[in-house]
Amino acid sequence: MEMGLVGKNVLITGSTKGIGKASAEIFAEEGANVIISGRNEQEADKVASSIMKEYGVNAVGIASDLSVIGAAEELFAKSIEVMGTVDILVNNAGIWPTAYVADMEKEEFEKTVYFNLEVPYILSRLCVNHFLEQKNKGKIVNVVSQAAFHGSTTGHAHYAAAKAGLVTFMISQAREVAKYGININGVAPGIVRTPMTEKLLKINAQYYQERIPIGRVAEAEDVANVIVFLASKSAEYLTGITVDATGGMLMR
Repeated sequence: MEMGLVGKNVLITGSTKGIGKASAEIFAEEGANVIISGRNEQEADKVASSIMKEYGVNAVGIASDLSVIGAAEELFAKSIEVMGTVDILVNNAGIWPTAYVADMEKEEFEKTVYFNLEVPYILSRLCVNHFLEQKNKGKIVNVVSQAAFHGSTTGHAHYAAAKAGLVTFMISQAREVAKYGININGVAPGIVRTPMTEKLLKINAQYYQERIPIGRVAEAEDVANVIVFLASKSAEYLTGITVDATGGMLMR
């Protein structure tokens, strides 16, 4: 299948590991140029260098701590500076702290909502305005979560609330810009084997695996394949949707 991604410039937040890194590699395999973003400059540069060597596309690393106010705006500005344009944005970066509501500090709640909802809002707003200025029918893919629809039973209510907000924000923005040929969609992973979940899976793998009808925890590539599809020309008639990539946990 021709994905129509050759030469496209893709900004992926949180792409030095996990789902973001797997997505960057698949985009590059399809001929897209990628902007690798993460907190650690050396890690971002290392991933970008590896991708350039492996796939022969343009790849750059940009260090960005998105928990800092103003960092999202700076990341987008740097992306335009180094690539000239951004054609695809993948809002993948997220934080997943654990605290039950009775013990949840207000500061942690606000930090979680800022990182998982406000940062994607900032980048999506900047990106859509960039698309409109460039008369570019670009694409945005938001990585949400099955928790946005089911809530959390494991101490992640703040995360679930932020991801649910991102789903409805995405739908509203998709409605606003559909007439310009801009597609905005989401993918909802369930339990995915990544550095963020590695410790939890070591402790309680059976509990999580038993919740998945397909019977296995997802690998990062399982979700990354959906992200790349939603950013491709094959998905141009899709907007405002969230693809279930949970192994059957949602079945909506």
